[in-house]
Amino acid sequence: MKNTPRRVPLLNLRKPGTAKLPALVLAFFLSAAALSGQSGGIFSRPLTGRNRSRFEAVCVLLSEHPLVRGDFTQTKLLRRQGRSLVSKGRFVIDAERGMLWETTHPYASAMAVGRDYLIQSSGGKKTKLDTAGNETFLRIAEIISAVFSGGAGILTENFEVYFFEDTPSWHMGLVPKDSTVRNFAASIVMRGDTVLRSVTLNEGNGDSVSYELSGHHYPKVLSPRETELFSP
Repeated sequence: MKNTPRRVPLLNLRKPGTAKLPALVLAFFLSAAALSGQSGGIFSRPLTGRNRSRFEAVCVLLSEHPLVRGDFTQTKLLRRQGRSLVSKGRFVIDAERGMLWETTHPYASAMAVGRDYLIQSSGGKKTKLDTAGNETFLRIAEIISAVFSGGAGILTENFEVYFFEDTPSWHMGLVPKDSTVRNFAASIVMRGDTVLRSVTLNEGNGDSVSYELSGHHYPKVLSPRETELFSP
Protein backbone atom coordinates (compact mmCIF):
# COMPACT_ATOMS: atom_id res chain seq x y z
CA MET A 1 0.00 0.00 0.00
CA LYS A 2 1.36 3.40 -0.91
CA ASN A 3 2.27 5.55 2.07
CA THR A 4 0.67 8.96 1.36
CA PRO A 5 2.37 11.77 3.32
CA ARG A 6 0.09 13.72 5.60
CA ARG A 7 0.18 17.42 4.85
CA VAL A 8 1.78 19.35 7.68
CA PRO A 9 0.84 23.05 7.53
CA LEU A 10 3.78 25.44 7.50
CA LEU A 11 4.07 28.26 9.95
CA ASN A 12 4.17 31.88 8.89
CA LEU A 13 7.61 32.88 10.10
CA ARG A 14 8.07 36.10 8.16
CA LYS A 15 6.87 38.54 10.81
CA PRO A 16 9.50 39.11 13.51
CA GLY A 17 8.20 39.18 17.08
CA THR A 18 9.46 40.76 20.22
CA ALA A 19 8.51 38.17 22.83
CA LYS A 20 11.42 36.58 24.65
CA LEU A 21 11.58 33.19 26.29
CA PRO A 22 12.39 33.22 29.99
CA ALA A 23 15.92 32.24 30.97
CA LEU A 24 14.65 28.87 32.21
CA VAL A 25 13.39 28.00 28.74
CA LEU A 26 16.47 29.31 26.99
CA ALA A 27 18.66 27.15 29.20
CA PHE A 28 16.51 24.19 28.22
CA PHE A 29 16.13 24.71 24.50
CA LEU A 30 19.34 26.44 23.51
CA SER A 31 22.06 23.86 24.05
CA ALA A 32 25.16 23.30 21.90
CA ALA A 33 25.98 20.73 19.30
CA ALA A 34 29.20 18.84 19.55
CA LEU A 35 28.23 17.46 16.15
CA SER A 36 27.87 20.87 14.54
CA GLY A 37 31.52 21.05 13.65
CA GLN A 38 31.22 17.69 11.89
CA SER A 39 28.13 18.55 9.85
CA GLY A 40 29.80 20.43 7.00
CA GLY A 41 30.33 17.33 4.83
CA ILE A 42 26.63 16.75 4.31
CA PHE A 43 26.28 20.02 2.43
CA SER A 44 28.45 18.74 -0.41
CA ARG A 45 25.85 16.01 -1.10
CA PRO A 46 22.79 17.68 -2.68
CA LEU A 47 19.62 15.74 -3.31
CA THR A 48 19.60 14.49 -6.91
CA GLY A 49 17.76 11.96 -9.00
CA ARG A 50 20.28 9.35 -7.90
CA ASN A 51 19.69 9.62 -4.15
CA ARG A 52 16.11 10.96 -4.08
CA SER A 53 14.53 7.51 -3.87
CA ARG A 54 16.61 6.67 -0.79
CA PHE A 55 15.76 10.02 0.81
CA GLU A 56 12.06 9.36 0.25
CA ALA A 57 12.46 5.82 1.60
CA VAL A 58 13.93 7.20 4.85
CA CYS A 59 10.97 9.56 5.26
CA VAL A 60 8.58 6.66 4.72
CA LEU A 61 10.54 4.49 7.18
CA LEU A 62 10.34 7.10 9.93
CA SER A 63 6.64 7.68 9.30
CA GLU A 64 5.94 4.06 10.24
CA HIS A 65 6.18 5.19 13.88
CA PRO A 66 4.22 8.45 14.18
CA LEU A 67 4.52 8.29 17.99
CA VAL A 68 8.01 7.85 19.45
CA ARG A 69 9.20 8.02 23.05
CA GLY A 70 12.79 7.93 24.33
CA ASP A 71 15.66 9.75 26.04
CA PHE A 72 17.56 12.84 24.94
CA THR A 73 20.77 14.69 25.65
CA GLN A 74 20.70 18.31 24.55
CA THR A 75 23.85 20.38 24.07
CA LYS A 76 24.20 24.04 23.17
CA LEU A 77 27.43 25.66 22.06
CA LEU A 78 27.56 29.38 22.85
CA ARG A 79 30.38 30.33 20.53
CA ARG A 80 30.81 33.94 21.59
CA GLN A 81 30.89 32.95 25.26
CA GLY A 82 33.09 29.92 24.65
CA ARG A 83 30.95 27.57 26.73
CA SER A 84 28.27 24.92 26.40
CA LEU A 85 25.12 23.91 28.26
CA VAL A 86 23.93 20.32 28.63
CA SER A 87 20.55 18.98 29.72
CA LYS A 88 19.01 15.51 29.74
CA GLY A 89 15.58 13.99 29.93
CA ARG A 90 12.82 12.23 28.01
CA PHE A 91 11.26 13.12 24.68
CA VAL A 92 8.05 12.37 22.83
CA ILE A 93 7.63 12.94 19.10
CA ASP A 94 4.02 12.93 17.94
CA ALA A 95 3.62 13.50 14.20
CA GLU A 96 0.22 15.10 14.79
CA ARG A 97 0.84 17.20 17.92
CA GLY A 98 4.54 18.10 17.86
CA MET A 99 7.33 17.45 20.35
CA LEU A 100 7.52 17.12 24.11
CA TRP A 101 10.80 17.58 25.99
CA GLU A 102 10.67 16.65 29.66
CA THR A 103 13.95 17.66 31.30
CA THR A 104 15.21 15.76 34.34
CA HIS A 105 18.73 17.28 34.55
CA PRO A 106 19.94 19.80 35.63
CA TYR A 107 16.42 20.76 36.74
CA ALA A 108 12.91 19.40 36.24
CA SER A 109 10.71 21.07 33.63
CA ALA A 110 8.78 20.26 30.48
CA MET A 111 8.23 21.99 27.17
CA ALA A 112 5.60 21.05 24.60
CA VAL A 113 6.24 22.51 21.16
CA GLY A 114 3.31 22.36 18.74
CA ARG A 115 3.08 23.80 15.27
CA ASP A 116 1.78 27.10 16.60
CA TYR A 117 2.25 27.06 20.36
CA LEU A 118 4.76 26.49 23.16
CA ILE A 119 3.75 25.35 26.63
CA GLN A 120 6.17 25.39 29.56
CA SER A 121 5.44 23.30 32.67
CA SER A 122 7.48 23.72 35.84
CA GLY A 123 6.77 23.44 39.54
CA GLY A 124 3.20 22.35 38.93
CA LYS A 125 2.44 25.43 36.83
CA LYS A 126 1.79 25.51 33.09
CA THR A 127 2.36 28.61 30.95
CA LYS A 128 1.49 29.10 27.29
CA LEU A 129 4.25 31.17 25.72
CA ASP A 130 3.94 33.69 22.93
CA THR A 131 5.16 32.13 19.68
CA ALA A 132 6.31 35.47 18.25
CA GLY A 133 10.08 35.65 18.35
CA ASN A 134 10.44 31.92 19.15
CA GLU A 135 10.60 30.66 15.58
CA THR A 136 13.63 28.43 16.21
CA PHE A 137 11.68 26.10 18.48
CA LEU A 138 8.64 26.04 16.23
CA ARG A 139 10.78 25.32 13.19
CA ILE A 140 12.31 22.25 14.88
CA ALA A 141 8.85 20.90 15.67
CA GLU A 142 7.66 21.62 12.15
CA ILE A 143 10.57 19.77 10.56
CA ILE A 144 10.29 16.77 12.85
CA SER A 145 6.53 16.59 12.27
CA ALA A 146 7.10 16.64 8.51
CA VAL A 147 9.72 13.88 8.71
CA PHE A 148 7.56 11.67 10.91
CA SER A 149 4.56 12.24 8.64
CA GLY A 150 6.44 10.95 5.61
CA GLY A 151 6.52 14.53 4.32
CA ALA A 152 9.40 14.37 1.83
CA GLY A 153 7.57 16.81 -0.41
CA ILE A 154 7.15 19.33 2.38
CA LEU A 155 10.89 19.30 3.03
CA THR A 156 11.89 19.71 -0.63
CA GLU A 157 9.36 22.51 -1.05
CA ASN A 158 10.79 24.60 1.78
CA PHE A 159 14.44 23.53 2.02
CA GLU A 160 17.47 22.84 -0.10
CA VAL A 161 17.92 19.18 0.79
CA TYR A 162 21.21 17.28 1.09
CA PHE A 163 21.38 13.56 1.67
CA PHE A 164 23.76 10.62 1.73
CA GLU A 165 24.00 7.15 3.23
CA ASP A 166 26.93 5.62 5.06
CA THR A 167 25.47 2.17 5.73
CA PRO A 168 23.79 1.58 8.09
CA SER A 169 23.44 5.32 8.75
CA TRP A 170 21.87 8.11 6.73
CA HIS A 171 22.55 11.84 6.94
CA MET A 172 20.22 14.67 5.93
CA GLY A 173 20.96 18.39 5.66
CA LEU A 174 18.35 21.13 5.27
CA VAL A 175 18.94 24.76 4.31
CA PRO A 176 15.85 27.00 4.40
CA LYS A 177 14.97 28.55 1.06
CA ASP A 178 13.44 31.53 2.84
CA SER A 179 16.17 34.05 3.68
CA THR A 180 14.15 35.31 6.66
CA VAL A 181 14.12 31.84 8.18
CA ARG A 182 17.88 31.50 7.58
CA ASN A 183 18.46 34.44 9.92
CA PHE A 184 17.70 32.22 12.90
CA ALA A 185 18.00 28.70 11.41
CA ALA A 186 20.89 28.68 8.99
CA SER A 187 20.83 24.90 8.54
CA ILE A 188 19.55 21.69 10.11
CA VAL A 189 21.37 18.35 10.13
CA MET A 190 19.74 15.02 10.98
CA ARG A 191 21.31 11.58 11.34
CA GLY A 192 19.77 8.17 11.82
CA ASP A 193 19.49 4.55 10.75
CA THR A 194 16.20 2.75 11.37
CA VAL A 195 15.38 5.60 13.80
CA LEU A 196 16.24 9.28 14.11
CA ARG A 197 19.43 9.50 16.21
CA SER A 198 20.28 13.20 16.26
CA VAL A 199 19.10 16.64 15.19
CA THR A 200 21.39 19.67 15.03
CA LEU A 201 20.18 23.19 14.30
CA ASN A 202 22.87 25.70 13.34
CA GLU A 203 21.67 29.19 14.19
CA GLY A 204 22.31 32.34 12.21
CA ASN A 205 24.49 33.82 14.97
CA GLY A 206 26.95 30.89 14.94
CA ASP A 207 25.50 29.05 17.93
CA SER A 208 24.05 25.55 17.53
CA VAL A 209 21.69 23.25 19.36
CA SER A 210 21.92 19.46 19.24
CA TYR A 211 19.64 16.66 20.39
CA GLU A 212 21.03 13.13 20.74
CA LEU A 213 18.14 10.65 20.90
CA SER A 214 18.23 7.12 22.32
CA GLY A 215 16.06 4.41 23.89
CA HIS A 216 13.39 4.69 21.20
CA HIS A 217 10.12 2.86 21.73
CA TYR A 218 6.73 3.17 20.13
CA PRO A 219 3.61 3.47 22.28
CA LYS A 220 0.21 3.37 20.63
CA VAL A 221 -1.11 6.42 22.49
CA LEU A 222 0.15 9.22 24.69
CA SER A 223 0.06 8.69 28.44
CA PRO A 224 -2.44 10.83 30.40
CA ARG A 225 0.48 12.94 31.68
CA GLU A 226 1.82 13.52 28.15
CA THR A 227 -1.63 14.45 26.89
CA GLU A 228 -1.95 17.01 29.69
CA LEU A 229 1.48 18.51 28.94
CA PHE A 230 0.52 18.94 25.28
CA SER A 231 -2.81 20.57 26.12
CA PRO A 232 -2.82 24.40 25.84
